[in-house]
Amino acid sequence: VAVMVVHLGRGGGAGGREAEGDEADVDFGKPIANGPTTKGFDHFFGIPASLDMPPYVYIEDDRPTAVPDHVTRDRGMAFWREGPTAPDFVHEEVLLNLTERACQFIEANKDDPFFVYFPLPAPHTPIIPTAEFQGKSGTNAYGDFCLQMDATVGRVMQTLESCGLTDNTIVIFAADNGCSPRADLTHLAALGHLPSYHFRGHKADIYEGGHRIPLLVRWPDGIKPGTTCDETVCLVDLMATVAEILGVELGDDSAEDSVSNVPVWSGCDLSSPLREATVHSSVNGSFSIRKGRWKLEMCPGSGGWSYPKPDDEPVGSPPIQLYDLNADVSEQRNVVNDRPDIVDELRDLLTSYVKNGRSTPGAAQPNTGPLHWPQLNWLNEQALES
Repeated sequence: VAVMVVHLGRGGGAGGREAEGDEADVDFGKPIANGPTTKGFDHFFGIPASLDMPPYVYIEDDRPTAVPDHVTRDRGMAFWREGPTAPDFVHEEVLLNLTERACQFIEANKDDPFFVYFPLPAPHTPIIPTAEFQGKSGTNAYGDFCLQMDATVGRVMQTLESCGLTDNTIVIFAADNGCSPRADLTHLAALGHLPSYHFRGHKADIYEGGHRIPLLVRWPDGIKPGTTCDETVCLVDLMATVAEILGVELGDDSAEDSVSNVPVWSGCDLSSPLREATVHSSVNGSFSIRKGRWKLEMCPGSGGWSYPKPDDEPVGSPPIQLYDLNADVSEQRNVVNDRPDIVDELRDLLTSYVKNGRSTPGAAQPNTGPLHWPQLNWLNEQALES
């Protein structure tokens, strides 16, 4: 099995770092510690982290292709953190170069099974559409960058088609979170474009706008074209899904929160929900749990970047939130005081997931996070009062 990965993310060692601000301590002559080639990937070409995080170098397998020799600085929406940059690294060219590498890899391995993990550095910051796409969206640079991202995905799919791999290749496209405020959401709204649609919040928030994302899957040999499904799924489910397709048995200590989506891919004819519940968190580490129509949020506000931000909530706000997403998908009416039965049910379910180190059947696993939240004190007090 030939494997390639681009833009996977940083680790320690050459071209990577454990925390921001320590680029001066990087020895670019040494191999990357804990890089993709130490985690099962046969080949790696990519960048150490997001395109807005230094050092700005390309990594081939476990070494930088060049040593940084200058510093680059951001400009406006083209935001990136100031940092050391290699002579062969130009921010505006990274998406093009990674796309070309991915397509070359597919062409070179078309006669063998392969897995390509291609996390796009777009439309993440820096927002830097090339001249071909500038001004083409009718919105702003972020819209133009989204158009370029679409073209990038199209280029990969065209490569699969030209290699005769369309029917038996699974192509999965998804975002990892909601739209960032760096897109200038106010300007986009004035133009009639709402990246979060009617959902509240955006990237980093506990609200639906931070977590509802596009997920498209193409597999002509396994999925009927044009199929849609409103079943709640999560990106962590991809591991169990692919494992089932490949006939790989996962151990108790692997993919503890992953649920196979094969029933959904096969037609979404389900007698019961695929997932018992779905847990996610905001940028400050606040949890939420959704089961069916109900969503419990273990924080008084967004837990992220939109109002009310952490430590900026109105005085007297309940420390947790409960929303009926069937009746209030925009999360405007907190019904935490109206449905204590639902609050108790979801609280206990979330607590069990944390204590068991998993949300799927199997042996309990260790969990490095806390087993107690301050919000539980409030819940217990409310129960005593009632």
